[in-house]
Amino acid sequence: MYGIFGAGVGALALGVVLAFLALCFIVFLWGVGIYNGLIKLRNRYKNAFAQIDVQLKRRYDLIPNLVETVKGYLQHESETLEAVVRARGAAVGANQQAAAQPGDSASMAQLNTAEGELTGALGRLLVVCESYPALKANENMLALQEELTSTENKIGFARQAYNDSVMQYNTKREVFPANFVAGIFNFGEAALFDIVDVTQREAPKVSF
Repeated sequence: MYGIFGAGVGALALGVVLAFLALCFIVFLWGVGIYNGLIKLRNRYKNAFAQIDVQLKRRYDLIPNLVETVKGYLQHESETLEAVVRARGAAVGANQQAAAQPGDSASMAQLNTAEGELTGALGRLLVVCESYPALKANENMLALQEELTSTENKIGFARQAYNDSVMQYNTKREVFPANFVAGIFNFGEAALFDIVDVTQREAPKVSF
């Protein structure tokens, strides 16, 4: 009798152990699924920022051509031209830092500010250019107009795609129960590429 009872207890204990191991395995698979999902969303917004990086670099490359084209006409506007050059330099540096750490709050804040200042400087330059009919008719200026407008549009689309990806990632990492996995593996909040200045709410006017 004791042997039968002991065997029953042993079987029950074994069953409990197996059930516990099965539960642990299910929890492990659940955690792996959430972890992999967060990795995918993080990679998605990083890739989205890479598209922004491409378009920003394109604009940075256009600006020296713009300055070179207009400086012969704007001999009395050296301060305006210098402001554009300085703002471009600051934006290039800020973009390099942001590209190295997409979504990092400090890097994105610096990029947001630098891009706002660059957009403002470009806007002021292009307003000045409106006062020079010969410059407005310059073939190089007309070509730059088209390229700048196209690039600004592409930046806008890329920024929207990045912000959408960031929102999906941030939402995922904040909701229960994914927030536990996000906290354990340090999935930090990603920052938006947002508009921090009213001058950045619209692309610079480059119509001639």
